[in-house]
Parts: sequence; structure tokens; C-alpha cells
Amino acid sequence: MLLALFTLAACSGSPDTAVLRVANQKGSTRAMMEAAGVLKDAPYRVEWSEFPAAQPLMEAVGGGAADLGLAGDAPFIFAYQSGAPVKAVGALATAGNPRDALGVIVRKGSPIRAVGDLVGKTVTTTRGSIGHHILLQALERAKIPADHVKVTFLAPADAKAAFDNGTVDAWAIWPPYISVAIKEGARTVVDARDYELPVSFEVAHAAAIAPKAALMRDFLQREAKALDWARAHPDAFAQVLARETGLPLDIARASFDRNNRISVPIDGGIVEHERVIAKRFEAAGLITAKRPIGEAFDTNVGKGLFQSLAAN
Repeated sequence: MLLALFTLAACSGSPDTAVLRVANQKGSTRAMMEAAGVLKDAPYRVEWSEFPAAQPLMEAVGGGAADLGLAGDAPFIFAYQSGAPVKAVGALATAGNPRDALGVIVRKGSPIRAVGDLVGKTVTTTRGSIGHHILLQALERAKIPADHVKVTFLAPADAKAAFDNGTVDAWAIWPPYISVAIKEGARTVVDARDYELPVSFEVAHAAAIAPKAALMRDFLQREAKALDWARAHPDAFAQVLARETGLPLDIARASFDRNNRISVPIDGGIVEHERVIAKRFEAAGLITAKRPIGEAFDTNVGKGLFQSLAAN
């Protein structure tokens, strides 16, 4: 594989074939891979771009400004069904504490105690995010129509400000923001324990897959090794995460414990999981799920990846 990558980089007339442009959520893939040192001998250059949440990251990948980027299953399928030219080429499953993986939180002293108490209230989240999805799941399970709750779409930093100053009643959010809020006294009304846990995807711009498939596959393999390293060295990674994000060390460690992941193959169960998410967004009137879900994935990039990882 490495020989093929060196050959690709050396023989191509375009410098882009020796560069993989990776969109990153701060404190996510980049921090882990650099901490683990898995990119030091990569025969290509990784150009990172930073984003505060999955929605702008997906816009960058969908618009061709990045070749690859890690996003949750809900924002990925939301972007795909909205027409973005993207495909998932790798998958990561949540291996952290399912209860605290994400949730809907309220401020200390809030009278909201259950999902039903959200009716008529204002909940903030990011449109098409995993937080948005768990809110829809919770309302669906409680047989509450989605439009019975007022949803205000904000980026995480703005959502935190609105939550802290009382402009909104609740916040549907994920790590590390949920870790910070809980430490500051927030209370969880809905947690992920009884819900479909999110899967994350390495999402590629469709036109970048063919010319950069070898780079992407190598990147996925290195990412899997970085994930293994982080699970084996959680305290060391928490220190890196704290430096990268500015989070206190205990919050960085809690965020990792809640959101650590493992690389998994894209199988029929994952595809069906995305089909359910698409239907849920469609039922809420947010998208029209017309694109075939099966075409949202490219399994050729990661073909044989898990056999090679096992051999290593």
C-alpha cells in the first residue's frame, strides 16, 4: 500500500494527488492522530481545516473544499439527502458511556423533568446534528409531534450562550459541550442510554474518491491505529485534548470517556440505521429522503481494511 502511495504521489502531474484535505472538528481526529504520531511517515501531506460542528464541516466536504471529514451519522445523512455530493467511506462506532454520549439538557432548577415537559418549550441544537436527531427520537418515542417543541438552530458556541442566559429552555448536545454543561450544573432530561447510539463516518467528497482512494484508505488505517492508541492511553490523550481545545483536564478526560470510538466496517446494519434516521428527519418535515440510502456509501475504499488491521 505505501509503495503504491509513493508511486501515486511521484508520478502524478497534479500536486493534489499527494495531498489529502481533511476537515476536522476541533479536538477530534487531528488531535488524536497527531498525539498518536500515526501520520509521521505518511507518504502524502494532510492539509487540515477546522470547524466548530458537523454542519459547516459537511458543507466544506460537500462543496469540495475538503476531501474528507469526520461527522456524525445524522449530519451525514441530512447532508446526503439534501443533495450534497458526498459518500461515507469509513465508519466509527461509539465505544464510550452510552448514557452520556449525548443528550438533551436543562439548567439547574429547571422545572423540565421529562420529555413531555418540553412541549411548548424552546430547545436549541444544530440543524441536522446528532443532538437534533436524539431530540426527534425522544419526541417520537413519547408520541409528541416534532412541531410541538420550538427548535432554535444555533452553532454550539451560540447555543451555549443562549442556554446559559436562559434564552432557551433546553439544549440537545454532544461532547465536549455536554461535559462542560453538566460540570456547570446542567441536568440531563434525555440521555443516549435507551436510544440508537450515533455512528460517525469519514465522509468524502464524491469526486475526490477515485483519484484519492489510496490516500483515504491509508488515512483510515492510521485513524484506526490512533483510536486504539487513545483507548490504551486515555490520560495522555486527555492532556492533548485539553491543550487542543482549552478544556480543563477533567472535562477533556470525561469528553473522551463519553465519546471514544472504534473503527467498524460499513455493513447492512449501519446502512439500515441511516435509513431510519433519514425517515425520522423526513417525518419531521426537514428533508425529502429521495436518494437511495445504499448509494450513500462507498465500501471499496475500506475494503479489506479490517483484515489488514487484524494482521498488524
